[in-house]
Amino acid sequence: MMITMRPISLSLPLSLTLAAVLSACTLGPDYQGPPAAAPHATESGKFVRGGDTALLQTDPLNHWWEGLSDATLNNLVQRALEANPNLSIAKARLQQSRAALNLEQANAMPSGGASALAANVRLPALTSGGSSTKANLYTLGFDATWEIDIFGGHKRSIQAASANAEAAEASMADVQVSLTAEVANAYINLRDRQQRIALGAQSLAMQEQMLTLTRQRLDRGTASNMDLLRVQNQLDATRADLLPLRADQESYLNQLATLVGEEPGALDATLGATAALPLPPATVAIGDPTALLRHRPDIRAAERTLAADTAKIGQAEAARYPSLKLIGVIGLGGTQASDLTKLDDFSSIAAPMLSWNFLDFGRNAARVTQAEEVRNEAEMKYRQTVLDALRDAEDALSRFRHGRISVATLARSKTSADQAVKLAQQRYQAGTTNLIDVLDTTRQQVSAQQNLVQAEANLTRSFVAIQKALGLGWNS
Repeated sequence: MMITMRPISLSLPLSLTLAAVLSACTLGPDYQGPPAAAPHATESGKFVRGGDTALLQTDPLNHWWEGLSDATLNNLVQRALEANPNLSIAKARLQQSRAALNLEQANAMPSGGASALAANVRLPALTSGGSSTKANLYTLGFDATWEIDIFGGHKRSIQAASANAEAAEASMADVQVSLTAEVANAYINLRDRQQRIALGAQSLAMQEQMLTLTRQRLDRGTASNMDLLRVQNQLDATRADLLPLRADQESYLNQLATLVGEEPGALDATLGATAALPLPPATVAIGDPTALLRHRPDIRAAERTLAADTAKIGQAEAARYPSLKLIGVIGLGGTQASDLTKLDDFSSIAAPMLSWNFLDFGRNAARVTQAEEVRNEAEMKYRQTVLDALRDAEDALSRFRHGRISVATLARSKTSADQAVKLAQQRYQAGTTNLIDVLDTTRQQVSAQQNLVQAEANLTRSFVAIQKALGLGWNS
């Protein structure tokens, strides 16, 4: 036994309706690009604090760390970009956003399915003297549905998902920018502490020698207990100053190890020895504010988030209006398995289904208002991100400019200390001064060298801050 339904074809009015639907408009505002968040900076074409002969208004180098000419640093940055866990987290988020885009694109397409049934049915007798009825039932069915995008809700959802995926990509680039800067700063701090520890050890050795000579003078009656206490206090202060420097050295070794995806202590053998502090190049390319706005990843992420939130307004608007689904069903079946092969004897349904939740007491209107305010918030966050980026760049440029002056000043002080040591040694050889004075002058020379090293480290960190502020260090 085969139950057959007449095929139902779409009528002409429905076909015309579908044609009108397919050419329908898309609700919600179209994204017009980011607002002008820093018009004065882009019009001037240069940074306010960039007035230094060492700062060039040319395109900067994306792999900026290579400008420090330190092979060890280059290797550490490369290892971090390959194995840092935070970067792997950002990559996973990017893949999630791309999968969400694929899902939204698939949701706009028709969906179909198939089902099969084989059943043995036993029905009780209809009369007291009758017998029960047994029958087999075999069915095979195919169904398909497609929601027509009448008011552009699916289109807006795809636009939002695409913008979110691009924002995730920019966020991953921002992680790369922060990572390269963090590796460079940790490496600079490590070399700074190593240099200062080495110089502090020299100063400590000289003060220990001064303490021994002062004790000898005290025994001969040419020095007082006050002189001995003064030298002893200096020695204890120097020893105390070295302790936090050594703790910092170990901390930066641990930081560099974790940044490259290793356990703390893994780099002690390769980085534990004292090495020269990397210095910035003589000239630094900084570009202009327009290039910063175009290149800095966090600005691009904020702009893409603004685009996504703008598209979501159209999603909320489309939900206020009717939705149309096309439903199609084809079925084969009967009481025998052979009925499944009778392709000319089938049942079919083709029907449009219109639904409209018009009585929602303002729920959809509230969702539209919410989406609009989320978009307004995103715009304000974009403006704030631009202003913060410009401030970061201007601050870094200012610190770099003043840092160069500080290094030059302390270099002159170091030169003066070097000359003072030579004069003290000449006087000692001539017999006009004692060894304690020579050692004290040499200790001041070491202190001047320590100050210079610290200033040079600050200058190199300012160079790193400039590169981070410009949004450099990422690869697509």
